[in-house]
Amino acid sequence: MRAYPRRHALALAAAATALLASAAPATATPTPDTVPGLGDDFHWGVAAAGFQNEGHALDSNWLRYVDTHPDYDRYGDSVDFYDHYASDIALAKSLGVNTYRLSIEWARVQPQPGSWDENGFAFYDKVIAAIRAAGMRPMITLDHWVYPGWEADRGGWNNPGMVGDWLSNMRTVVDRYTGDDPMWVTINEPFAYILNEVRNGGLPATEVPTMQDRLAQAHNSIYDYIHARQPGAMVTSNVAYVPAADPIVNGGMLDLIAAKLDFVGIDYYYGMSPDVVTQYSAFASSELWKLPLQADGIYYTLRHFAHLFPGKPLYIVENGMPTENGKPRADGYTRADDLRDTMYWLQRAKADGMNVIGYNYWSLTDNYEWGSYTPRFGLYTVDALTDPTLTRHPTDAVDAYRAITHADGVPATYLPTRPPATCSLVDAIDSCADPVSLPRR
Repeated sequence: MRAYPRRHALALAAAATALLASAAPATATPTPDTVPGLGDDFHWGVAAAGFQNEGHALDSNWLRYVDTHPDYDRYGDSVDFYDHYASDIALAKSLGVNTYRLSIEWARVQPQPGSWDENGFAFYDKVIAAIRAAGMRPMITLDHWVYPGWEADRGGWNNPGMVGDWLSNMRTVVDRYTGDDPMWVTINEPFAYILNEVRNGGLPATEVPTMQDRLAQAHNSIYDYIHARQPGAMVTSNVAYVPAADPIVNGGMLDLIAAKLDFVGIDYYYGMSPDVVTQYSAFASSELWKLPLQADGIYYTLRHFAHLFPGKPLYIVENGMPTENGKPRADGYTRADDLRDTMYWLQRAKADGMNVIGYNYWSLTDNYEWGSYTPRFGLYTVDALTDPTLTRHPTDAVDAYRAITHADGVPATYLPTRPPATCSLVDAIDSCADPVSLPRR
């Protein structure tokens, strides 16, 4: 069975559509004629993750999942960020971004229990130094779903000692890099992490509540540790927003960690409305390029969290477009148009008083999408399976993103290429009952 894709809007949302499809808009959010830019202090970023793009991977739970799933693409060396980090960081710099998200792979820096590998840390020392030299701030993810093989032998998150092992490593990572003044993501998409562990055999389904509690304990503990060593640190655990069903999916975890979030990290990819619900499978489709892209949904997502966390900074930690092996999408939507349309709705959200402080594009280059190289998300596309040179080819979104970062957003008079969804269900009843619209020109 294919692993749960990290950018997947589950068909849990489909169950809600039967109840909500007939809801008629009752009010309308005012529509401004123009949108202001996002400001000089906005965090423009790109994102990546260690296992997904580094290659040269050491023994880990995910290497084992690949080995035990013949239907998964063989991992190889992914797009070999390990050897291409300097040129990839230079590509990011050329985009005009000021933030670079990466992860520190536990399996690389602690290949054996109780001992850390200076060679593993030396690699990340070079990466972070290159990010800083390029004028960008690192955003460090501590756990992006990968832990060492020796920890898998102990039972992974089903092991009562996992939190202690996790904290021992992560404190070592924090001690090493607080001097670089990074932003921090403690645990990437906790709900998807849990679901992936169950689907890949790393966790019995009966232990889902236990893993959630342990993830929350790990987050809350390392949050305090970071703040003790880096006063003024900005720390989050990003959630994968699930249209129409997010309170059910992410609400429990957020309740456990709400007091220890300096900003709300949000991953938004797919929309939901009655006319697109059939694009979802009975549970979860592996064909990510067929899922509906509704850029206006990011507005409703931000509004949802602005209501849930009044005044709290909101940061889109991941957003992007999947294609099938880099081919044009069947719906005709280009990566550049999707990016510009998304920026419009981010600017609308900030103009309407939402405290939006940053945006990361997922991802700088294509990478290993948890079992497959077919979904391509990169600003630069890479054919990891058939191109031995692993050449980074720019997509049309490269120039688009460069123009956006240089202008702090799309032009004030920009209009999205696609209208808002009719009766969006991204935030269930609220987004359908209080819709956004575009100005008439």
